[in-house]
Amino acid sequence: MFRSRIIRSTIVVAIVCSILSSAITVFTLVKLNLLSSENTSNTKSQNITISNASKVENVYQAVAQKATPSVVGITTKSISRDRFFNQPTMQEGVGTGIIVDANGYILTNSHVVSDGQASEVSVLFNDGTSETGKVVWYDSDLDLAIVKADKTGLEPAELGDSDEVTVGDIAIAIGNPLGLEFQKSVTQGIISGLNRSIETEQAQMSNLIQTDASINSGNSGGPLLNSKGQVIGINTAKASEGEAMGFAIPINTAKNIVQEVISKGNYEKVTLGIKGTDVATYEAAMNIDLEAEKGAYVVEVVANSPAEKAGIRNGDTIVKVGDTEIESFSDLSKALYKYSKSEKAVVVVNRGGREVTVNVQF
Repeated sequence: MFRSRIIRSTIVVAIVCSILSSAITVFTLVKLNLLSSENTSNTKSQNITISNASKVENVYQAVAQKATPSVVGITTKSISRDRFFNQPTMQEGVGTGIIVDANGYILTNSHVVSDGQASEVSVLFNDGTSETGKVVWYDSDLDLAIVKADKTGLEPAELGDSDEVTVGDIAIAIGNPLGLEFQKSVTQGIISGLNRSIETEQAQMSNLIQTDASINSGNSGGPLLNSKGQVIGINTAKASEGEAMGFAIPINTAKNIVQEVISKGNYEKVTLGIKGTDVATYEAAMNIDLEAEKGAYVVEVVANSPAEKAGIRNGDTIVKVGDTEIESFSDLSKALYKYSKSEKAVVVVNRGGREVTVNVQF
C-alpha cells in the first residue's frame, strides 16, 4: 500500500496513487496529494514540426504521438497490516512510468512502488503487452524509483533540460488518471511556477515544477513534457484545495541516477558523514533557538568522514552545498546526488551565527 505523506504547513500532501481493490480509492489528506500514480541510449532528438494551420492543436497532437509510446502503466501489489489486529492484507495500486532505456529501464515515483516494498510490480506497455518489473533503485526523499522489465527494443523517451524551463512554457502531461481504464490520457497547460517546495510527513520536497496541466490519481511517475515532446519533469503531486496546481520533479534531478543505474545496475550516493536533522525539528525537540533559521543541523560528525576531514563540527548548520541552498536535511540529502566519489564541493555552515566555508572531498 502506498504510504501516506502528510503536509505540515499551509499545504498538506497525501498520496493519491490509485489503490485498487474492488474499486479505486483516492487517499486525500488535507490539502496536497502525492499522485500515485540523459537517457544514455536516446536517439530521438528531432523537434516537433507543426503545420501552418491551427498551430496550438497540432503541437499537442505531435507531442502526444511522439511521447505516448514511451509511457507505461505500472500496477503493484503490496502487503499491509491492520493497525489493530496486525492482519496482512493485499493492496493494489496504479501509477505511470517513463521508458528511459530500450532495454527495459523505467523511471517512476518511489511511492508508486511503495518505496521499494511492493511485492509485485507489473508494467503495461504501449503495444498492450505486460511484463513483470523489478525495483532496482528508489529514494523516498526524492520520490524517484527505477524499475527494470525483461523487455528489449523499447522506445525511450527523449529527456529535455529542466534548467531551461520558464514560467509560461507549454506543459503536457500523459498518464493513467484514476486507473488503467483512462490510460494514456493527455492533458495540457503551462508551467505556472518554478522552485516550489511542499512539506510531507517524511521530508520536504523542493525545487519542484508547478503546472496547471490536469494531473490526477494514477498520473504519478508519468512525464511532464515541453512543446518538443521532451520530458522535463516527473509528475508527483497535486493540490486538492484549489484548482490546477500540480507538481513535477525536474528531470535533471534524475539524469545522473538514470545513467549510472543503466551502466552499473545501481546508484551509489556519496556520503558526507554526519548525523543530523532539520533546524526546526531540533529547536522543537530541544526547546532552544539556533542562530540559523533553516538548514541541516549537524548533531554528530562521524569519525574519519569527509565532513570531519573538511572541518565540519557538531552543532554546525549546513546552509549551502555548492550552488544549492539547504533549507532542510532532506535538501542536503538531495544535493549529494549531484556529486560522485572523489569530487569536491564547497560547503557553507552557520557556526554560532557566523558563516564558515569548508571544502569537502567525497
